[in-house]
Amino acid sequence: MFSWLLLCLCAVVSVKASAPPGPWDAFNYAPESRTVYPNSVKETHGVVRNAHALTSKGTATLSGNGSWVALDFGVEVGGLISLNFAKVSPGSSVALSFTESPVFISPLTSDDSSYPSANMSYDGVLHVPAPLPAGFWTQPSAMLRGGFRYLTIVSTSDDPVSLFNVSCAISFAPHFPNLRDYSGYFFASDPLFHDKDFLTKLWYAGAYTVQTNTVPLDTGRQVPFVHSPGWQNNATLGVAGPIIVDGAKRDRAVWPGDMGIAVPTQFVSTNDLIPTRNALSTMFAAINPTTGALPESGPPLSQLGSDTYHAWTLIGTHNYYLYSGDIDWLQTVWANYTKAVAFLEGKVDSSGLMNVTGLRDWARLGGGGHNSEGNALLYQVLVTAADLASHVNATSLASAWTANATALKQRFNEVFWLPSAGLYRDNDTTTLCPQDANSMAVLFNLTTSPEQTSSVSEGLTKNWNDLGPVAPELPDTISPFISGLELQAHFVAGQDARAMDLLRREWGYMLYTNLSVQSTLLEGFTANGSLSYRSYRGYNYDPSYTSHAHGWSSGPTSALTYYVLGLTVTSPQGRTWSVAPHTSGLDAAEGGFTTPLGWYGVKWTLKRRTFALNVDVPEGTSGSVKLPFAGRAVVNGKTTRVEEGETLQLGGGKHVILVSK
Repeated sequence: MFSWLLLCLCAVVSVKASAPPGPWDAFNYAPESRTVYPNSVKETHGVVRNAHALTSKGTATLSGNGSWVALDFGVEVGGLISLNFAKVSPGSSVALSFTESPVFISPLTSDDSSYPSANMSYDGVLHVPAPLPAGFWTQPSAMLRGGFRYLTIVSTSDDPVSLFNVSCAISFAPHFPNLRDYSGYFFASDPLFHDKDFLTKLWYAGAYTVQTNTVPLDTGRQVPFVHSPGWQNNATLGVAGPIIVDGAKRDRAVWPGDMGIAVPTQFVSTNDLIPTRNALSTMFAAINPTTGALPESGPPLSQLGSDTYHAWTLIGTHNYYLYSGDIDWLQTVWANYTKAVAFLEGKVDSSGLMNVTGLRDWARLGGGGHNSEGNALLYQVLVTAADLASHVNATSLASAWTANATALKQRFNEVFWLPSAGLYRDNDTTTLCPQDANSMAVLFNLTTSPEQTSSVSEGLTKNWNDLGPVAPELPDTISPFISGLELQAHFVAGQDARAMDLLRREWGYMLYTNLSVQSTLLEGFTANGSLSYRSYRGYNYDPSYTSHAHGWSSGPTSALTYYVLGLTVTSPQGRTWSVAPHTSGLDAAEGGFTTPLGWYGVKWTLKRRTFALNVDVPEGTSGSVKLPFAGRAVVNGKTTRVEEGETLQLGGGKHVILVSK
C-alpha cells in the first residue's frame, strides 16, 4: 500500500528465526496483522448512531456539528488511517484526532507531537473537508501518526455522515510481514505482584515498544516544525532504512543514548539489528571531519554539542558488533570510529579526567566540567573500544585504550567518591550524588570492591519513592532511561530483591496506570506519577507531549533475559556465552534469543533446595555456567561438587544440570 513498505532488503544479510511457541505468545502485544481495526468504543458525544458497529467494520452515523466517537485500538499502534464513507451530503465534513493516553481524547486536538505547547493543542486535528469523497479515503502519507491508541472521529458540519471499515495500516517495522514473529522470548510468574504475569507482560511491552520505534526511512518528524495546528512525518531520518528512533509518536529521530537501552531490547526479542546498523551509519556519516565530533541526534534534528551522546554512539557500535559480528560494517566505520574516540580523549585535561564541554544530554541538569556521568561513559567507551580493536587487529590501539581506561578508573574514584555518602558525586565541586553516574559506575565496573558496589546500590535507594527513583540531577523526575541502568546495577551488585522491587515500583506503575497505553512504555513521568515529564525542562508544561512508546524505557526486557534468566553473549554472535541465573525470588523462568549462530535457550526451576537448569546453545560455541548456590551437582548425568562462585565450562549443545544444597 505504501511505497516505503517496498524496501530493498535483498542485499542485507540478516538471520531471522522464530522463537519456540508457547504460553508466552499470549502476552505479545504486536498485532496479528499489519492492518488493524478498533476493538472497542471508548466514548461518544452528541448524536452517534450504531457506534459499536465500527469495531466490526459496520456502519455508524454522526449527526450534527460536534458529534464524535472515540475508538480504541486496544494497544499502541501507528500508521495511516483508512475508512469508507457510506453516505454523505455536499456539506458533510469530519476531522480526526489522535492520542496515546486516554487523558487527551478530544474532538478538538490531538496529543502534541510536533512541538510542546502549554495549551496542549499544537497539533490540532486532521480535517477531511467537504465535499467528502464517496467511498474509500486514506490519510495523506505526510500526516502519518507514528503512535496512538485512540482515534476520535468528529463531525464538523451539521450534515450527517455515515462511515465504516475504519482501519490503521501499521507503518512501523516495515520489514516484518508478521509483527509477532519474535526470535526471542521470556516467561516467568511473579509471586509478589498483583498480576502474576507481570514480568512476562513487561518483557513483551519493552519488545513491542522498540518495534514501534523501528520506522521507515522517510517518516521522520519535519524540522523546522510545521506551524500550529498540524504535524508532518515525512522527513528523511538517515542514510538507509528501516531505522531505529527514540519514540513512536516523537521525536522520531535517531538518539544514540536511547539506543543504549533499546538495542539490547531489540537483540533479545527480535534480533532485528538492521535498523541499528542504519542508525549508527547515520551518526558516523555526520561526523565532523576536522574534529571528529559526532552529532547528538540524527536528521532532521541533527543536534550537536553532546559529549555524552557522542559516547553512546561509540558504545552502541560495540553493542551492535557484539550482537551481530558484522566485521565488514565495523571496518567501514573504523576510521571515523577511531577519530571519534580521539575526540573524547582530547578532552581529558591535566586532572586525568574528561572536561565535558558538550553539555546536551538526556535532559539532566549540570553535566559540565569534570562530571562523573561523562567520565563514566568515557570509561565504557575506552573499555569497549579496546575490545573492538582486538577484533580488527589494532593491537597498539587496544593496549593504549586499555591503559587509558585503567588510569581513568583510578582518577574517577579519587575525585568522585564521596565516603560520607557512600556514593559518587556529580562533579569535583558538589556533594550532589546523581542517579546516572552511580548506576553507570556499577554497571560499567568502575567500582573497586564488592563493598563499594554494595554501598552504591544501597545509596541509590535514597532517591526512591513509591513509584521509583526521583533523579537528583533532574528534580521531580522519574526517568525510566536512567532507571533502566540502575535496575541492571542492582543485579550486578547481587541485590536481586532490590532490583525486583525497583522493577515492580516503576514499571509496574507504567504498565498498569490508566494514564498510559498499557502496552508500550512511557518516556518518563513526575515524582507523583503525572505525565508532566520535563515540564520545566524543555517540554513547556505540556503533558500531552510526553511519549508513551519510548525505547529507552525498555530496560527490563534485556535485564530479565540477562540477569533473571541469566543468559548473555560474551563474544561476537555468541561464540562464547554465559549463563548465571539470578533467581530473584522466583520459582522458575525460561526464554532465550537468536544470533546468527542459532538458538540460545535457558530454562530453570527452583524447588525447595534443588535448582534445575536446562541450557540449549549452538554446537561449536562454548561458555560458562554459574549456579545460584553451592552443592552436590549432576551435570549431564555426571555427579560433581560445585563450590560457591564456581563456574562450569561447557561446550555447545544441550545440557541438563541439577544442584542441591
